[in-house]
Amino acid sequence: MSAFGAFLFSIATGFIAAGLTSSFYRLVTNKPPSFQLTSEPMILQLAGVVTLVFAGPTVILRNALRAQVFENRPPVWMLLSSCIAVMWSFLSGVFLIGLLLSA
Repeated sequence: MSAFGAFLFSIATGFIAAGLTSSFYRLVTNKPPSFQLTSEPMILQLAGVVTLVFAGPTVILRNALRAQVFENRPPVWMLLSSCIAVMWSFLSGVFLIGLLLSA
């Protein structure tokens, strides 16, 4: 596998993990994951932080898309948010692939 192929595979793995984690969090708590955890009890804050480690890219893209549609932000905002989400997915994908390969 080429280096670019491994990069794309890692990004895809990270996005899949983000989607699954976000969907599971929404299924359990009946609300989407969010970066605003200050009003939650301590145990839910801890669970939210652990969830956001992997669900972060979906939260970033959801917030960027909402800002684009409702607040009419410039397209550069969506581009930069997408770049952050892709890099976050890459890093979480590398972590998960490394974890699976070491097991």
